[in-house]
Amino acid sequence: MSLPTRYAVLLDGGFVLKKLQQYTNRFPTADDVEKACERLHSHESLKNCDLLRVYFYHAPPANEELVNPLDKSKVNLAETQIYHDHEKLLSVLEMRPNFALRLGETVTYQWKLGKRAMDSIMENTRAVEPRDLVPNVMQKGVDLRIGLDIARLSLQGTVQAIVVATGDSDLIPAFKFARREGVRVYLDHMGHGIRRDLKAHADIVIDTPLPKELRNK
Repeated sequence: MSLPTRYAVLLDGGFVLKKLQQYTNRFPTADDVEKACERLHSHESLKNCDLLRVYFYHAPPANEELVNPLDKSKVNLAETQIYHDHEKLLSVLEMRPNFALRLGETVTYQWKLGKRAMDSIMENTRAVEPRDLVPNVMQKGVDLRIGLDIARLSLQGTVQAIVVATGDSDLIPAFKFARREGVRVYLDHMGHGIRRDLKAHADIVIDTPLPKELRNK
């Protein structure tokens, strides 16, 4: 397989934001996302290649008003900090050069027990309290959009390499398809422990650490 001349970067937004937040101990900014991408651009086998575009896959933040079933208190998700953080991030990324947003859907399934509450209840055998409940929000269609873009880029011959930042083994069929079409697949796990079979279906696994300056901001 010849070396690539043009490549695209596909970022699984939920995965990338989680890893950046763990690394920086704060909600990531658009600058953080760009910094994480820069280390990909400087990878030995990509640094002399042309970047087509960075695709960021995510879903808009939930904005429903929910009623806690235990104490009947209301929570407007559109007024929460996490809503404003995500709105700002997406609006800034959308305007960055060579970035494109691919947004799925956000579905809210009312409430669920938070992880800390679940651990506390299991340990102390106590009753469920209103503060134990958190909104049950899920993204839909994000993985599908990543897989479709991998197939599209591969079939059209737009790029010779695809860099995917993810930890989701559901993308293995898309990886296999791209490789059958002669596209080199790079996997960026951002230091996350991932399944062996996901690594096995990538041509190159990127182990470049996140830049230290992200922690100093």
